[in-house]
Amino acid sequence: MHFFTPQRCRATSKIMYHDKAIAERAADESFVSRGVRLWVYRCDYCEMWHLTSRDPSTSLPHHDLERSRKPHSRKKGYKPRR
Repeated sequence: MHFFTPQRCRATSKIMYHDKAIAERAADESFVSRGVRLWVYRCDYCEMWHLTSRDPSTSLPHHDLERSRKPHSRKKGYKPRR
């Protein structure tokens, strides 16, 4: 018997799908077999498609989270202004 070993993204360690339709099919199969709702997104690192459990309509993209953080200093005794 032959077992398929999926390729994984080096940056995120998630399974890489070459096509959006294949990724959506995998998400549907996950919902049927395990009852887990998954969404499909295109990876910024490998340009392939991945699955995520985060709902894209309710969660912020990763780059927006980076911008919303206030810069902080490692300088000893530094207190940010309010």
